[in-house]
Amino acid sequence: MNEDAQVLALLHTLDQLSGPDHLEFPDGFDHPLAKAQATQLKDRLTKDFGHACGLDDEIQDASYYFKIAIPAEATEAGVPLGLRLSNFGNLAVVTTPGPDSHDDLDHAVREGALAVADRGRIEAALCDFGYTPVPPRLLHRPYDGVTWLAGEGSFYAGYGPHQGRATWWTRYFEHL
Repeated sequence: MNEDAQVLALLHTLDQLSGPDHLEFPDGFDHPLAKAQATQLKDRLTKDFGHACGLDDEIQDASYYFKIAIPAEATEAGVPLGLRLSNFGNLAVVTTPGPDSHDDLDHAVREGALAVADRGRIEAALCDFGYTPVPPRLLHRPYDGVTWLAGEGSFYAGYGPHQGRATWWTRYFEHL
């Protein structure tokens, strides 16, 4: 099974976890523990990039609770980077600078939005903290999971490029 197929299988598996309204977080989601882990990741990235990274931990009504911002002046490419941390299975997505900017980190490197060294720092930190990075190209596929987001005639109002249709980004990294 290739890496994309493994990640898609993981997305479908996590989608079947039970939880409150089955969308924002699964049963057993430990917000204080997740916040502590996100804070440690932010601190690690601040150290690795040599500039203060920000942590937005005030996100509500979403399938993710934390967003880390790496400022443009900290990156070799001079492009701000973002990380969203899902409430499901320690999934993480790196944006360069926005959710639809690049299909994956390889694409971001080819386009000059991400330096190889910066990519290495981010991937090492995510790995060390047990996060599974998900390429945006997989998240922008139409959502075909088990929640009402996939229902026939379901309309997701969403924001930006996802308006009018639910995607796997909607399921794990968006306001609901």
